[in-house]
Amino acid sequence: MKKYILFGFLFFTALSAWSSTLDTSAEYVYSSDFNRARAGAALPLGTMASIELQGQYIYDKTPLDRGGFKDPAYSVYLPMQLDLDLVKLNLTPFYYFKNKSTLPDLQDSSAYGLQAQVLMDLRADETEGVYTQAYVGAGYANQKASVWAEGDLDNRNYRQMAYTLGLRQDYYNAFVFHVAGTAYQYPDGIDGVDAFRGVMDQNDLAFTQSYDVSRQLGKYVLSARLTRVWSEQRSTLYAGYHYAEFYTADPQHSVLAGNSFYVANRAQIDAAYNHLQTTNGKNKRDIFYIHLNLAF
Repeated sequence: MKKYILFGFLFFTALSAWSSTLDTSAEYVYSSDFNRARAGAALPLGTMASIELQGQYIYDKTPLDRGGFKDPAYSVYLPMQLDLDLVKLNLTPFYYFKNKSTLPDLQDSSAYGLQAQVLMDLRADETEGVYTQAYVGAGYANQKASVWAEGDLDNRNYRQMAYTLGLRQDYYNAFVFHVAGTAYQYPDGIDGVDAFRGVMDQNDLAFTQSYDVSRQLGKYVLSARLTRVWSEQRSTLYAGYHYAEFYTADPQHSVLAGNSFYVANRAQIDAAYNHLQTTNGKNKRDIFYIHLNLAF
């Protein structure tokens, strides 16, 4: 896997020398449980395709004696997009580098996988300003992880799948309503699994209207988002929500509110606040997110 990452980096470097434009992005997420930073650069490949290289860093604040990781988690991504007349295809392979454990019973953790999404235009009424899009997503990951099943610890490779179905409705270029559902599958079995320790953020398989770093094994997530758009000012206000159930954690609610706007012709900022809590109210956390995009 590392040789493929090296090849992707060299390939991206060669493309950047050839391309006349470059879109760069950087984001930072803070909470009481973790700090996360991601940076990337995207290049257009003609008028219908693009490729991007991203790197991510996650610092966990979980104590080592409670299963926390010895080092920050580092991962890389290679998002690719193909934009046709009626269909858009997004592919994002990713890889998490090995993270060593300080507990002798737990193995070192790493992961690799792929997220794919097909976005289809169902309706485009330019006169009325009403647009409808549907998308289907699928994600696959293989993690080197520690699994507790029926009280026994098993260090092994553990696979999972995520399937997403979503709908976006745009009204008069002013309001966008978005609903989605994600279901998870575990080819290596989920019966009796009580706890799980892996390095991968589950949002890499499907974004569910939360900026949390979650490593719990999910059952399903239902999410919605409402966005108010001001096209002339190139700004938005949005609010999102999800309800999630897990095999290895309590169900949770997530509420998201954010604002995106341009500060210059080629500089855009997106800032958001995310509150999560379990349905029993015992676990609450606040997350702050900021994203900067610059085009050259």
